Amino acid sequence: MDKPGNDSPRVMRKHAAGFPLEGHPMAAKSPRKKAVSASTTTRRPRRKKAEPASKGLTPAEVVSEAHAPETELVQGILADGGQVVGLYRDPLGAHTVVLAALPIDKVEPTPYQRDVSEPHVKRLASAMERLDRFLDPIIAIRKEGRYWTPNGNHRLQASKLLGGKAIMALVLPEEDVAYQILALNTEKAHNLKERSLEVIRMHRGLTGARAGRETDFAHLFEEPAFLTLGAAYEKRPRFSGGAYHPFVKRAEAFLPLPMPEALAVREARADRLLELDDTVAGVVDALKARGLQSPYLKNFVVARINFLRFKKEGPVEFEPTLTRMLSSARKFNLDKVNREDLGRMSGPLLGSEETE
Repeated sequence: MDKPGNDSPRVMRKHAAGFPLEGHPMAAKSPRKKAVSASTTTRRPRRKKAEPASKGLTPAEVVSEAHAPETELVQGILADGGQVVGLYRDPLGAHTVVLAALPIDKVEPTPYQRDVSEPHVKRLASAMERLDRFLDPIIAIRKEGRYWTPNGNHRLQASKLLGGKAIMALVLPEEDVAYQILALNTEKAHNLKERSLEVIRMHRGLTGARAGRETDFAHLFEEPAFLTLGAAYEKRPRFSGGAYHPFVKRAEAFLPLPMPEALAVREARADRLLELDDTVAGVVDALKARGLQSPYLKNFVVARINFLRFKKEGPVEFEPTLTRMLSSARKFNLDKVNREDLGRMSGPLLGSEETE
């Protein structure tokens, strides 16, 4: 069969779809991009797959009475007006857990965790009311006759909203777990503000209560940038932390200082960050006065003054970095910004018209 010509219906349909006609300069095959060698890509080592049923306790061992009961904790729960339903050992790590019914007025969230979401509490309360059951015990730590829940605050508030008298809890004897278990809280995903506030509140809770340096608690704080951003969010709830997070994350490190001294450094760095934010806000206002309107203006300005974009390697320190960015913000040249620059970063500007 003869090869169809350029004027055949099938070829013309391909041309209409964007394929060049045979003989057209664009029809020449472009050289294929060289495949990237897998050896040049850094990959995380894979987690070794555990053998089935190779770790932890058997069902019989979970409820075995061979382990020493937490007599002091049990007596404390009873003295607080609660009732112990039973004891068991966690099947993964063999840690003791007490299942108890606690007086609901003696249970409260940890002082450093994120703020409660009222809409989430109302939705949860409605679901519990329809089901007429509470089937998901909270986790609690006994502290001076009261109970902190690092995981379960929304369930706690929903139960209080429904007028509950008691709440079921898995009470853990180790107080340190209250600082570690926040990572297991999956009721509602954290955003940057929530996580940063949670971490700086945890820092404040540990300061004075525990001896040690900030570096000793790095595993609890997860990322040093959260500490500085959290202190800034405390001072300015509407702080645009997302615009500054990339450079703060690179410039921050956990401090080898005693906790009170480290907290003072975090406060000072938050003040400096807010000083930069004020200067950037002034630049944004000036750009808006020139008719440039975009929800990404602040991100655009911060990206322009962030010289770390061009510094891929080498040590980075917070104070010199912020000082240089602050200087750049104060000398920001408004004349070098146009609509095309913003459009490339964020798409069409507000109020702009598309051209044919």
